[in-house]
Amino acid sequence: MTYRSISTRFTLGTLAMAVSLGAQAVTDQDILNDHATVDDVVTYGMGLQGQRYSSLDQLNADNVQSLQPVWAFSFGSEKMRGQESQPMIKDGVMYVTASYSRAYAIDARTGEEIWQYDARLPDGIMPCCDVVNRGGALYDDLFIFGTLDAKLVALNKDTGKVVWVKQVADYQEGYSITAAPIIVNGKLITGVSGGEFGIVGKVEAYDPRTGDLLWTRPTVEGHMGYVYQDGEAVENGISGGEAGLTWPGDMWETGGAATWLGGTYDPDTDTLFFGTGNPAPWNSHLRPGDNLFSSSRLAIDPNDGSIKWHFQTTPNDGWDYDGVNELISFDYEQNGELVRAAATADRNGFFYVLDRTDGSFIRGFPFVDEITWAEGLDENGRPIYTEGGRPGDPAATEEDKGEPVLARPAFLGGKNWMPMAYNQTTGLFYVPSNEWSMDIWNEPVSYKRGAAYLGAGFTIKPANEEFIGVLRAIDPSTGEEVWRHENRAPLWGGVMTTAGNLVFTGTPEGYLKAFDARTGEELYRFNTGSGVVGTPITWEMDGEQYVSVASGWGGAVPLWGGEVAKVVKDFNQGGMLWTFKLPSENGAQ
Repeated sequence: MTYRSISTRFTLGTLAMAVSLGAQAVTDQDILNDHATVDDVVTYGMGLQGQRYSSLDQLNADNVQSLQPVWAFSFGSEKMRGQESQPMIKDGVMYVTASYSRAYAIDARTGEEIWQYDARLPDGIMPCCDVVNRGGALYDDLFIFGTLDAKLVALNKDTGKVVWVKQVADYQEGYSITAAPIIVNGKLITGVSGGEFGIVGKVEAYDPRTGDLLWTRPTVEGHMGYVYQDGEAVENGISGGEAGLTWPGDMWETGGAATWLGGTYDPDTDTLFFGTGNPAPWNSHLRPGDNLFSSSRLAIDPNDGSIKWHFQTTPNDGWDYDGVNELISFDYEQNGELVRAAATADRNGFFYVLDRTDGSFIRGFPFVDEITWAEGLDENGRPIYTEGGRPGDPAATEEDKGEPVLARPAFLGGKNWMPMAYNQTTGLFYVPSNEWSMDIWNEPVSYKRGAAYLGAGFTIKPANEEFIGVLRAIDPSTGEEVWRHENRAPLWGGVMTTAGNLVFTGTPEGYLKAFDARTGEELYRFNTGSGVVGTPITWEMDGEQYVSVASGWGGAVPLWGGEVAKVVKDFNQGGMLWTFKLPSENGAQ
């Protein structure tokens, strides 16, 4: 066991508090039942399925206007940007990550820090889209999270001491980790970031207690998967069967398909769902073919990493429409029969409903106002490309770039990383989305280790003068937009919904907002002082319902947003964790 004393900070008083508050181990059953419990949140997604739904209704549409902050915790120092984390709760202790690969344990009753861990990041890290971290995993007596230099760090959840550190990939090649890992069947499962650097995406499973590698599954066709027995690698089949089936030449060797948003899990079929990012490079004329398994959803066996099925949303992607967005399991009845479905809102502007048992296409429809790159979807869910909608081939001109096109949505997506939510009571999905377009063109490019591997240029711009962000309530059985709430700035934070007929999300302007889940009426807003790009949670403690959310503007929009970045250029960065509840009956907070 190793322990970096300089990297972890705690006091004797807070250490004693941690032992008394957080002594209970997190079990596989706790994780599997997280969606059905109200007194803790021990998974990223408020349940392995990722529905982000709570059965709590003490806080509801009739009283949410009385919601008040009870404490606020500062992440401190100069590292105040891009707070995209989702907090977790166990036995009165809150666990949360922050920008620059930091982790904290906090007394959920008082907001007092128990311990803090700062990763020692090298100077050469190359994160694509800010210094964000979206959360961690709780298991046994451990809190585990990924870092910007592509490591997994396991901390004792009660003391913050380092238990083990594992190098997942080489940050000098462009790899990093920004997503929360997931625990399934006693295995710690993670993806990797870095698709803009010509890396090869992968999903890997580790022993959460030791950090030992259990299996690895590359997400680019042609690379070998392995399982590990007594520390020895045993071949477990080539992804896709063989190399070069849907890639030209040796392009598959640097094919991208990063698994940068992490995964969800369906216990009914014992299946992991991971999305994959863009193929590399962006210049699609260099890689004719579908380029599997990029811009896809993969169904993976959690026991050995085998791919059960795949669904590709954007074959031969030429617009950077990553397919990483979460695939959420849900059930509904049709003609008297139960349908085991899964839904995803893709960056490409289409919402997909799949049969989660085999990946077959049930239905798909646009969820944004306009799509220019495709005319629609065929009977199998494959896009029908718009003639002239793909950026031109630079090799076909005498210029140093191909013919530009106007594409909508922009590459930042109809929906990007920010998680949507599914309400079991209303049967609706609540989707944080954006209306923007881009001018995009292709350029010549060649691969160089650790360098950006795009082969494209772009300019993003708002699609409307009045709004960019749209929170949408969508009926997955019909494709109907039941209601919408428009926001001047892009929406970049996650969504949570409850049985109290509420939908919570945040805005870059700094507001935590609550809406009526059925009508979309805005019922509550609180200004946190900086843009909210985190994901809210709710839980019950001492008989009262709480809501928490991280605040701190950042992420990809101010870095990649082009003309859109002008809309948000004056927004303040920050780093705070806010917790709210209704006033107590005796007036005390």
